[in-house]
Amino acid sequence: MASSSGNSSQIQNSGSDEDLLDQRKRKRMQSNRESARRSRVRKQKHVDDLTDQINQIKKDNAQIVTTINVTTQQFVHVEADNSVLRAQIGELSQRLDYLNEIINLMNNNCTNTNCTNGASTTGLFEFENHDDFMNNPWNLMYLNQQPIMAAEMLRY
Repeated sequence: MASSSGNSSQIQNSGSDEDLLDQRKRKRMQSNRESARRSRVRKQKHVDDLTDQINQIKKDNAQIVTTINVTTQQFVHVEADNSVLRAQIGELSQRLDYLNEIINLMNNNCTNTNCTNGASTTGLFEFENHDDFMNNPWNLMYLNQQPIMAAEMLRY
């Protein structure tokens, strides 16, 4: 009987060893499952963070595009204003040259007629012969000119 009791203790030891191995195996499987679950949660959080970054970058990009469009429109408007001002500078410079030319002609005419002595009935800048003034094509161009501001008002 001693041999049968020895066999039964071996069976009990092997049974408890198997239970212990099964328990360790189940514990390891449970730990692996938890680790895999945590890994999936981390990956999902990382994907969500990247998605949030993508949305924020798209929003920033749209804002930059809008700013560029507004700045481009302002640039075009300023460039148009500069073109108008350049044209006005040219026109005003030309008018100033013509007016200086007229003043020189009048001063030359006045010195030729001795109008500075005060005895002459013509003024310092008056012509004795008004037909000369009207026949000069350079003088006629001043009669039908629009004011400079009219061109700018037509743009709006």
